[in-house]
Amino acid sequence: MKMNIKTLIASGCAAVMALSTSCTTIDSGSVGIRFLKWSSDNDRQGGVIETCNGWVWYNPITQDIFEYPIFVQRKTYEPFAVNAKDASTFTMDPTIAYRLDRDKATQVFTKYRKALWEIEDGYIRTCIYEAYRTCANQYTSDYLMANRGEFENEVRKRLEQSLSNEGFIVEEFTSQITPPQSLANAINAKNEAVQNALKAENKVKEAEAEAKIEIAKAEGEAKALKIKGDGEAYYNRVVAESLNKLLVEQYAIEKWDGKLPQYMTAGGEAPFIHVK
Repeated sequence: MKMNIKTLIASGCAAVMALSTSCTTIDSGSVGIRFLKWSSDNDRQGGVIETCNGWVWYNPITQDIFEYPIFVQRKTYEPFAVNAKDASTFTMDPTIAYRLDRDKATQVFTKYRKALWEIEDGYIRTCIYEAYRTCANQYTSDYLMANRGEFENEVRKRLEQSLSNEGFIVEEFTSQITPPQSLANAINAKNEAVQNALKAENKVKEAEAEAKIEIAKAEGEAKALKIKGDGEAYYNRVVAESLNKLLVEQYAIEKWDGKLPQYMTAGGEAPFIHVK
């Protein structure tokens, strides 16, 4: 009886252990792939049986479960160099955000049978490098620096096409483009020359503006002086005319002998002094 109890306990423990090793859970943010460890069926590539989520039961002796995250992954790569059309060397510092296409998870597993971080460091990095290299060979150094947006869009377009075919969706792709030092120095010198030219142009415009202000002030003062001079001249002329008339009359009075004239003017008036 004791042996039977021990046997039952041992059998129960074995059953529990078997159940624990034949069951697993796949997170909702991942996709599981149940596959055969070995298979002679040529129609079943990679031994894949199905994709799965949640609680998954399998035979641990002949089967296994591989899990891929399907949420966005972000990877920043070490800088690498590519050559432009004129052989200038540019350094690229790419960062990519991508996710695995759930519908192509089986395809990715069958082809690579590796974790995502391994695929990142292998295939995806190669795709990024090839996209940069191919596009850079179509641009001269000057054109590339003047049209970085166009260049990066072309790189991303090629990268998206390559990765999409393999089951990866590009969410974001950014990079820092560092030109060769000689080109960077030339660009800095050009920018400095442009800035100096703008400063000189601004100084000329400022001088012209100040000159215009001075001219306007001078013209205003000249007009004011002319108006003042015209007024004084008019005043002097009127005063002079009045004084001349008075002087003539005074002179006539001083010379008058007291006798009235013996003749009349054509208008019937005596030519004499008008005294008010």
